[in-house]
Amino acid sequence: MSTPRQRLAAFLNQMPLFLGLVLLWMLLWGSFSWLNLLTGTLLATLVSVGFYLPAVQLGLRLNIWYTALYLIRLGFDIVRGSLQVAAVALSPRYTPSNAIVAVHLRTRSDFILTLTGVSTSIVPGAVVVDVDRVRSTLYLHVLNVARPEQVERFRNGVLDEERRIVLALGSREDVERLHRVSGEDRSEKDQRARDQHAHDKRKRGGTS
Repeated sequence: MSTPRQRLAAFLNQMPLFLGLVLLWMLLWGSFSWLNLLTGTLLATLVSVGFYLPAVQLGLRLNIWYTALYLIRLGFDIVRGSLQVAAVALSPRYTPSNAIVAVHLRTRSDFILTLTGVSTSIVPGAVVVDVDRVRSTLYLHVLNVARPEQVERFRNGVLDEERRIVLALGSREDVERLHRVSGEDRSEKDQRARDQHAHDKRKRGGTS
């Protein structure tokens, strides 16, 4: 049996998600009214009580500086994505070249996974089509990608978005895991680069 303090902590932990549902309902209607607020609150209550979902641990951490950087970059990406999609739509030479890209996030937080998916989807040109919660993987349909380097550039962009979100809103555990996994990824890339360099050197020596 949970104690009153544990019940209070659980309530406070879920309150941001409840308010997020209400806000999402208001945004869908596109205007504020007391009726929309009331119906949004009722629907959020129904969803929270009637549909069981695993609790999402938010960490209750906010870095003002990184949050500002995250929002500024998100706004920039939305404008840039809108211009790129408009250019593609108006181009008479455009040939459809879309792709489904899997992005394995470095953190294991449901909150970070969700916010990264939402942040990526509201930028024109990509949308989340599936989520693997166990492996913390996003599957995204991406517009106008034809070459492997374009796919890799998009994947790195999503990982950069995850990094900004973690530094702005992630828990200490999220930040520590991000730094640790990022260091391991850099070491792996450096090793691959050294192996490729050694291979190219041996190949040149064999053909000389």
